Amino acid sequence: MTEPRMRARQKGQQFPTQDLEAFLLAFGDNDYPLPETVRVLDEIITDYIIETCHGAASVAHHARRAKIKLDDFKFMLRRDTGKLGRVSEMLETDKELKRKRKAFDTDEGAVMADKDGKDGGGEGAASKMGRPKKAPTTNADAEADGEPKKKKKKKREGGDDASTVRSG
Repeated sequence: MTEPRMRARQKGQQFPTQDLEAFLLAFGDNDYPLPETVRVLDEIITDYIIETCHGAASVAHHARRAKIKLDDFKFMLRRDTGKLGRVSEMLETDKELKRKRKAFDTDEGAVMADKDGKDGGGEGAASKMGRPKKAPTTNADAEADGEPKKKKKKKREGGDDASTVRSG
């Protein structure tokens, strides 16, 4: 696939030599590949990335979108099941890692303090974790800072179903 519009490309190598040599070694080349081999591999990888991005951009343009989405890349790779499977696997792994990080980032100290009933005011979980504890703000504090006072919402009597709603 050729580029729709030629762009000025950076001169020289795009990827670190060590990484390219590691790729070559992993695929059976010797420990010290020729510099020409490393240069050609760099050009091949760079061209592939550029062509893939152009293809995804054309898919997004066909869908009348200005921004490229992840699904555009998936659509680009739909005929190459190996690459599409690898991309899908990496995306699933990324989602799983984000979910695990989110579960790990919960403030376990606060949960323990609430369980014990000791969250009354002394040293809270936030101060144990090295973060300053936030002081609760009141409407008087907000007015002193120049912020308008927040109005409380009035509770309506009755349920949420349509039979109790009054028109008015």
